[in-house]
Order: sequence, then structure tokens, then C-alpha cells
Amino acid sequence: MQKTILVVDDEQSIADLIEVYLTAENWRVLKFDNGTDALACIESEELSMAILDVMLPDIDGFKLCQKIRENHYYPVIMLTAKVEDIDKITGLTIGADDYITKPFNPLELVARIKTQFRRYEKYNHLEHTASKPSNDIIDIRGLSINQDTHHCTLNGKQLSLTPREFSILWYLCQNRGRVISSEEIFEKIWGEEFLNNNNTVMAHIGRIREKMNDSGRRPKYIKTVWGVGYQIE
Repeated sequence: MQKTILVVDDEQSIADLIEVYLTAENWRVLKFDNGTDALACIESEELSMAILDVMLPDIDGFKLCQKIRENHYYPVIMLTAKVEDIDKITGLTIGADDYITKPFNPLELVARIKTQFRRYEKYNHLEHTASKPSNDIIDIRGLSINQDTHHCTLNGKQLSLTPREFSILWYLCQNRGRVISSEEIFEKIWGEEFLNNNNTVMAHIGRIREKMNDSGRRPKYIKTVWGVGYQIE
């Protein structure tokens, strides 16, 4: 089945260049120069991936990514001319899977797209073919998380978690009582080698705590063991 990729960038030359390289891979491209039209596409089309420019004339790429993550799990790659770490962290914490800074080599973008497709397809394959665990629901002091439905509630109120946030929280709950390092979390959830200066896990944990109204200083659920990792007791 042909893959459909949404490309949103208000710089026509960049969008056209991306389209040339993606169509050469036999991917269908839906191209927009504004967030409003892209949002309509997200709600009406069956997409395989979204490539979103951060800076758009109306709805920015971060908000589009958040909208996608309300109902969809396909890969999202952010494009931006900014190089600040905070922008990268923002994109990753709201559910983006990768981040590429302009100017970029189109061949590198194609390579990253293929990598994201491989990961997504492998994850879906495992989800559908692996035998169901004996217990796919965990309850911890009012926190209920269901691996099968990807549904999570806290004291009866649903938590709106991105796929990555859900995976991190599930992994911590599944290993309740054990202190898990950032390195282990990153390599388990992202499937990549962890680098010492990588703050991605910390940013995601912070985002999960924020959604749970869980204090970092006096946490009820996710405890930081300084110099070691994170733990749910």
C-alpha cells in the first residue's frame, strides 16, 4: 500500500524540494503552506506520516503535532530553522518522533523517514502479533494504565498522554519498585543509543508529571533518585 505523507511548510522552494525526493520513493505527498489547510487534511485523510515546519503563518507546527497526537500514532518529523535545544525538546515532548534543522540534506530527510517507518511498522507488528500479557492493566494508588487500550486515568480522570509518554509511564509501572536509569528508558522506548547529554527522558518525565499534577520535589508517583534514575514505588 502506497504511503501518504503530509508536508507542511510555508517556504514553497523547500516544500517543492521535499516533494521531489519523496515522490521519487513512490510516496504520495499532500503539501500545504499553512496550518489551517493542513489541519483539515489531518482530520480527513489517512496519513502515514507528517512532516511539519514549526514556523507557519497561522497554526504553528507544535500545535499541529499536538492535534495529531490526540487521535493518531503515525510518525511526525518537525522541521525548523531554529537551533535552540528548547525547541527540539518541545517538539519531542509533545509527541514528535524526530527533528531536523534547516538547511538540511534531502537525502538525510529521506533516510530519517525510512527509519521512522521501520520503527513504526515494527512496533505495530509486535503489538498485533505478540501474545497478550497476563496482566495488561496496572493500578497504583488511583493511577490506572491499560497497555491493551493505551488508556490511562488518574483518580478516574483520563490523562492525555502522547504515545511516548504512555510507553514511559507503562514501563515505570511495569517495573514498579525498581529504579530505572534514563539510559535504560531511552534505549527501551526510543530504541537508540543513549548519550550522556541527552535530556529527552527528563523532559518527558517532566511533561508526564505536569499532566498528573505530580510534584517533582514531593512526588506521589514518579520519584527521582538523583544520580540513578526514576522509580514508581
